[in-house]
Amino acid sequence: MKNRIIITLVLALIVIQAIKPEKNEGEIYTDSHIAKVVSVPLEVKELLETACYDCHSNHTTYPWYSNIQPLAWWLDNHVQEGKDELNFSAFKEYSLKSQKHKLDEIAEMVREKEMPLFSYTFAHSSARLNPDEIELLAMWALHSKDELVLVADTVQQQ
Repeated sequence: MKNRIIITLVLALIVIQAIKPEKNEGEIYTDSHIAKVVSVPLEVKELLETACYDCHSNHTTYPWYSNIQPLAWWLDNHVQEGKDELNFSAFKEYSLKSQKHKLDEIAEMVREKEMPLFSYTFAHSSARLNPDEIELLAMWALHSKDELVLVADTVQQQ
């Protein structure tokens, strides 16, 4: 009986390898990218690319283990949830109110070390943010929120 269970589990693991989620391999820098809405200095751009874009853009750089089920499903779930919360590639498509809220959330989440997720930084050590990088991202996000308000006020006055 024990051998039958083990064989069944091994066969199930082999069969699920054929069920692969669609990969997130679109363009990062679209016409709706955040840089089309607010200024993104080079050092911020590099941090976003390293620590954020795999889960919060239209393009994920997948590790080797993303081809193994059920890990691929788990990664796909993280990417989909991340893009549902914030997609830098589609930032311009959010309402002004939503854009401001998302920028507030960026500052809050990095300062509280809720982002990037530990499960991500565990496998991607380059995505770990030091205190200076955290503050740079937070200040950029808050400054960008102010930039949005200024742009919106200028547009309304015209």
